[in-house]
Amino acid sequence: MTGPGWYLRRLSKMGPREVGDRLRTAVRQRAWRRRVDHAPDPGEWLGERTFAGVLPRDALASVTPEAEAALRRTADRLMAGEAEFFGVRRSDMVLPDWSWDPKTGRRAPTDVYTADVPYRDEDVVGDVKQLWEPSRHQYLTVLAAAYAMTGEDHYAERVADHLRSWWRANPPLRGVHWLSGIELGIRLLSWVWVRRLLDGWSGAAALFEDDPVAVNQILLHQRRLAAFPSRGSSANNHAVAEWAGLLAAACTFPWYPESARWRAEAVAELDAVLRNNTFPSGVNRELASDYHGLVLELGLAATAEASRAGVEVPESTWDVLVRMSDALAAMVDCRGRPPRQGDSDDGVGLVLDGDDVARWPSLLGTAGEVFGRLPWWPESAPRDVRTAALTALLGRREPDDRRPARRPYELADAGLTILRAPESASGPELWCRCDAGPHGFLSIAAHAHADALAIEVRHGGIDLLADPGTYCYHGEPDWRRYFRSTLGHNTLEVEGRDQSASGGPFLWTRHASSRVLGSSDGADRAHWCAEHTGYGRDAVHRRTVDLDVGSRVLTVSDVLVSDRERPCRLAFHLGPEVRARFEGTSALLTHPAGEAVLQLPPELDWAAHRGSVSPPLGWYSVGFGSREPTVTLVGTGWLGGARKTVRTTLHVDPEQGPGAGRSLGGPPRPHLATVSTRPVRSLPTPEPRQTVHGISVPSQTKCSPSRDGT
Repeated sequence: MTGPGWYLRRLSKMGPREVGDRLRTAVRQRAWRRRVDHAPDPGEWLGERTFAGVLPRDALASVTPEAEAALRRTADRLMAGEAEFFGVRRSDMVLPDWSWDPKTGRRAPTDVYTADVPYRDEDVVGDVKQLWEPSRHQYLTVLAAAYAMTGEDHYAERVADHLRSWWRANPPLRGVHWLSGIELGIRLLSWVWVRRLLDGWSGAAALFEDDPVAVNQILLHQRRLAAFPSRGSSANNHAVAEWAGLLAAACTFPWYPESARWRAEAVAELDAVLRNNTFPSGVNRELASDYHGLVLELGLAATAEASRAGVEVPESTWDVLVRMSDALAAMVDCRGRPPRQGDSDDGVGLVLDGDDVARWPSLLGTAGEVFGRLPWWPESAPRDVRTAALTALLGRREPDDRRPARRPYELADAGLTILRAPESASGPELWCRCDAGPHGFLSIAAHAHADALAIEVRHGGIDLLADPGTYCYHGEPDWRRYFRSTLGHNTLEVEGRDQSASGGPFLWTRHASSRVLGSSDGADRAHWCAEHTGYGRDAVHRRTVDLDVGSRVLTVSDVLVSDRERPCRLAFHLGPEVRARFEGTSALLTHPAGEAVLQLPPELDWAAHRGSVSPPLGWYSVGFGSREPTVTLVGTGWLGGARKTVRTTLHVDPEQGPGAGRSLGGPPRPHLATVSTRPVRSLPTPEPRQTVHGISVPSQTKCSPSRDGT
């Protein structure tokens, strides 16, 4: 549970205005208790209610057979009661219990005022993400899309059964599902699309506009969002979802006295939060790629509703969305995957397709249809349901000659640099993401990781040096700490502490400051150099990454600028598809796209870890709620003072590097065919060790200078 210390730390990150706003919100929350047992007066509704958001005729005619088949496969699994949320497979989705968490087996309270639900306490509520995710009703939009594509009534009937069940089980302002604005906003957007996609079904009107329960639910969702928007240090992707949901519902269900005011307020506020959440380069300021995608999806979906309803959307909103689209196109690798940066909970703004439709190519396909694909954009994805439906509402924007003529390699305001050797006769693409951006967004940097100067390397789209991901938010504090720690990323840890100081699972009390010192993107060589002061100005970590494009050799040089030597740990996390064979401080890496040789700095004492749990080390999370063991290489030693530079070299084509012929070079060393869950040293004779700042390191007197004498 959240204790008094957390509240004090959280309060310390707020300004006077935000403190005042939160006090007023607390007063309003108390006043809203009186509304729990008092439904709105039906006299507040329009007497004649019609659905205002019909999809244009033949809008889905261009969906490819492959996308339709993928949709049908997923919809049929849902009809059989099968689904998966955050790594937990469920077979009870024929008629689910909306308050039951299958992960912990607990049921959240349903009979208390929503603001009193202790949603962070897993002992009382269970894993709240397991409760919230199905109640976003995005699986219902999939079933509704299956009805729209096939005309088969059983899909629509299942949607109706689930919506009526949810409305009965979750009366207004009671329980966990009315608590979080982002959940209300995304759920409203889902209801808009469910009603739209069921428009040809004979029971659609009876389910929505002719059902007083549905009309009340839609009204109270909007009133709740309008009364309690995320402000101040919480105005991140949550605020985008809240205003997007309110705008969509006010445009499509215009049945209430406040509808016109809500439309005007929501279109202005959505514009403001989109601009505030986005760098001029187009990168989302949270520096978490999945939230970049979520915000872009929500922005496109909300502006689609406004455009269809004839509500004028500011040019600044369109400008943000096109910049976000170009930034995403610039970041992705050859498989269409963006960086695995910052937090990710796999949140998506609008789901209309089957599980087999890849998210990022689909999103770029939609953006490309609306804004136009630039010549340097990746290949277009086959037309799926979401792309066809959204573009039918959004139309095509006029060309904008301010967009980049070539693919940017550096998105400087976000501190994001992509070095790449494109696919050629020498082999698949080598892609390297270098991070020197701000530590997250707003004063709490809720979704940031302590990953300053981290790199991420992919060969043919496969993770070689991987960002381990996120895994969890609530309920497992040790795992939350690990996956966002400095040691959990491909960077340097000094004196056993993170570069930024955590005050809780979504709170950072001290932020590392980074800056890029130089970069270049030539046809033959690419270069990046940056530093951060997260350990103080007397212990500056500086990193240089050089890519020889022709030979496909990546060199990483790490320097600790300090007046004295300090104990350090340098970590490199291998991707889950990588297998490693070790000889001394070299490793032959094999994976489905090829081979590589990783030469580690001999100045450090190296150990391999896989699947350690106490403390966690050697893990990869492919998606929220899932983790799998993988190999993490940790080099321990002393840096700073006269011992400044250590170099790591990655040769992705062993035939051109020291791994030619599968021999790693150097004097004969014993090699390891596997790596156990216990640390295994690749050096034949461990050096004498001591413990400094909680790190077991080689004796300081045993350090040797680097090969170039620095």
